[in-house]
Amino acid sequence: MIKNHFIAACAAIMALSAVTAFAKDTAPDQQLLQRGEYLAKAGDCVACHTAKGGKPFAGGLAMPTPIGTVYSSNITPDKEHGIGNYSEDDFDKALRHGIRKDGASLYPAMPYPSYAKVKPADVKALYAYFMNGVQADPTPNRGVDIVWPLSMRWPLSIWRKVFAPAVAVDGADDNSPLARGKYLTEGLGHCGACHTPRGIGMQEKALTDDSTQFLSGGVVEGYLANNLRGDARDGLGSWSEQDIAMFLKTGRNSHSAAFGGMADVVANSTQHMTDDDLMAMAKYLKSLKPVKDGVPALAYDDKTHQALRKGSDQSPGAMGFLNNCAACHRSSGKGWTETFPTLAQSATVNAENPASLIKIVLAGGEMPWTHKAPTQFAMPAFGSRLSDQEVAEIVTFIRSSWGNNAPAVTAGDVAKVRKELPKQAAEASGTVAKQ
Repeated sequence: MIKNHFIAACAAIMALSAVTAFAKDTAPDQQLLQRGEYLAKAGDCVACHTAKGGKPFAGGLAMPTPIGTVYSSNITPDKEHGIGNYSEDDFDKALRHGIRKDGASLYPAMPYPSYAKVKPADVKALYAYFMNGVQADPTPNRGVDIVWPLSMRWPLSIWRKVFAPAVAVDGADDNSPLARGKYLTEGLGHCGACHTPRGIGMQEKALTDDSTQFLSGGVVEGYLANNLRGDARDGLGSWSEQDIAMFLKTGRNSHSAAFGGMADVVANSTQHMTDDDLMAMAKYLKSLKPVKDGVPALAYDDKTHQALRKGSDQSPGAMGFLNNCAACHRSSGKGWTETFPTLAQSATVNAENPASLIKIVLAGGEMPWTHKAPTQFAMPAFGSRLSDQEVAEIVTFIRSSWGNNAPAVTAGDVAKVRKELPKQAAEASGTVAKQ
């Protein structure tokens, strides 16, 4: 009897040891999970894969394209509607190659041409995080709102072969800040997806700094995604590395404040990155030569400020500015540092394309809330109280005052932006009608 009990006890101990060993072998590596979570934030995955009011990473966000609207997919580990049945290779093919598990090509609204630069070791960490660190959610995926035959996916395989680059491989890492900044900016950060102009095939005109078109500015959701190159007037030529890092960490600095999609990028992504990584990105961006070399920086001119103080400028634009804008942005055009953005020598103000400035006046905007800058300032919308002509006069005044030097804006320019506002609001809320 005692012998039988002893044998049973030994068997139980051996079984428990086996279960413990199995659990230990199959438990996710916490360090790998944490790294994957960090990389997912650096890639801002939650912004595109979360619908307004939806569960994190459950997809459904409307993404307008020139041929119709596509909706982001569920990337939670749900086995029916998400990526729960994806192997690491399946995950890699979707992330870096633009190919779904069923072999169909993804629309390039998914920035896989940028993610192609992500190294396999980081893909492994991302896979571990999405499979073990994200809550599964059964939200079904939504079909595209693109009319046939444009909705056919087989032409996308040709698009991939023509425009998508070869994927990166693991190798000896260059640990210099410049190399790290390049890796983050061109890869996971996918900055070019918004800040690089698109060609006739909707491809980014450049994916690296081999061309000055890379990060030279693009238009996204009616906003101008600013030139991030070294141009003194409409780029980052007058910003220091510290200015750039601060903007990415807090959404504001002495030059500007984040608005539109960039406010979401700061809130969801860059504020969570390490100071070293942000400074590395800043160093890389400061290494980019300007699109237009030799163009001098703008210098502040106090004439407008004095004219507004004395009341000697009675033009419609000046009066409109005083009545609607001066309380926050001041008659000097310098605003209040890190509170109300400066208008004098602002890259957004002096951009050739006035789309952002017009849209902000019409629809207003909010700075992001961040841990380092928790106070969230907002600008009200003036579209309901100002006509197209009045907005054009105010914006033209701003773009030609305090030393600014940008083309005038017409009422027709404002009308075009105003017309797009209801459509963009519908797309953002996911209430776009089937086409």
